[in-house]
Amino acid sequence: MSGGLLVAGTTSDAGKSVVTAGICRWLVRQGVKVAPFKGQNMSLNSFVTREGAEIGRAQAMQAQAARVEPTALMNPVLLKPGSDRSSQVVLMGRPVGELSARGYHGGRQQALLGTVVECLQELRATHDVVICEGAGSPAEINLRRNDIVNMGIARAAGFPVVVVGDIDRGGVFAQFFGTTALLAPEDQALVAGYLVNKFRGDVTLLEPGLDMLHGLTGRRTFGVLPYAHGLGIDEEDGMGVSLRGAVRESVVAPPVGEDVLRVAVCAVPLMSNFTDVDALAAEPGVVVRFVDRPEELADADLVVVPGTRGTVRALAWLRERGLADALVRRAAEGRPVLGVCGGFQALGEHIEDDVESRAGAVEALGLLPVRVRFAPEKTLARPVGEALGEPVEGYEIHHGVADVRGGEPFLDGCRVGSVWGTHWHGSLESDGFRRAFLREVAAAAGRRFVPAPDTSFGALREEQLDRLGDLIEEHADTDALWKLIEKGPPGDLPFVPPGAP
Repeated sequence: MSGGLLVAGTTSDAGKSVVTAGICRWLVRQGVKVAPFKGQNMSLNSFVTREGAEIGRAQAMQAQAARVEPTALMNPVLLKPGSDRSSQVVLMGRPVGELSARGYHGGRQQALLGTVVECLQELRATHDVVICEGAGSPAEINLRRNDIVNMGIARAAGFPVVVVGDIDRGGVFAQFFGTTALLAPEDQALVAGYLVNKFRGDVTLLEPGLDMLHGLTGRRTFGVLPYAHGLGIDEEDGMGVSLRGAVRESVVAPPVGEDVLRVAVCAVPLMSNFTDVDALAAEPGVVVRFVDRPEELADADLVVVPGTRGTVRALAWLRERGLADALVRRAAEGRPVLGVCGGFQALGEHIEDDVESRAGAVEALGLLPVRVRFAPEKTLARPVGEALGEPVEGYEIHHGVADVRGGEPFLDGCRVGSVWGTHWHGSLESDGFRRAFLREVAAAAGRRFVPAPDTSFGALREEQLDRLGDLIEEHADTDALWKLIEKGPPGDLPFVPPGAP
């Protein structure tokens, strides 16, 4: 067989990514060879596959849910915003240039449809089922003509569509109805029904509304998924938290030692791969939060300057906010600071950037003996090494080339006192290295914190993916979903006026 399904959403962040992952995990547990797919993704949260291709982290997470190796086929087009008006276009895992929103949607996007369809066909030829994720809303009528990720790909593949709505935000019935009613008749014929996400309370109170929605649209609801706490699955379009809030939901287990460890993450502009700190938040007794004011660093035992798509812009932001001075004071006092990728570059001495910001020569914070030159070619790699006596794996995504001129070696970067810097994303997911690093941080901070000896980030991620599979299996009509995947959309779906204008 070669079936499939498109998971669309009424809005961005409605739950498409996690529902797609949940369906993938449910199917693979039934012995189905399944692959995720998203034709076009806009995200600063990316990953490097084993063949050296850059794709959205959400698709890498979904591949893990499907128990398959992620590849560029699963996310052929990735857009990485560099400002409110332009993005870097990554095609088949490689950057091909910067385009304005008008330039992309004005013609470039439609030209990529052939590549997107070919990738989907290749996945269909090698898997039993492909579960596609849409982007934003399929009812963005201003963008429908050149759409390659929602109804455009569903129509090209003949896939049925299930629309996900986040009821926790309110207005989900209007969203379901309005999404359907704004689609052209040919698109409506593929919309098989709806899936309610993040419901709290007694589902029987919801059922009259679902019955009325069926009467108005002729489409059924395939399930009501309850609000699930503490999933911590990779985000795509946004952080899922306030920039000044705790990162997701840290493990509730008490610390092993006498103290907790407080981690403050500078919420720099165009933050990329903020999932680097998820492994810290998974540790019992480690509290991780995003901050944007210097006084919020005062009680932090570790400050992380994360990756960013705009290193020079992030430097200016750190200085404007007074965070740069606070970081310099921390370093002088021997208090721990970790810079990752763009954050590592910001902690160096000098930046020469004629590529990303085109700002030319820029002085950095001077906390590490590193000089950075931005190269036109992007480094995409999956390095393996050792640090603090422990094996480490990571991935690299950067234009900046670091010339390390001193300090102690630390992964591909260096360490000076209690300041560390590296281009490696994902290094803290290596359990032994993470524990060794936290012991160093606790010692430098004077905290009686002890890392848990048995925390496995990989095992925790598998548990989270299994929970997503459980949500689908226990709260969705899996028989009906399987029928959709196998046979396609029902042939008797009515048209809901007015349709696309």
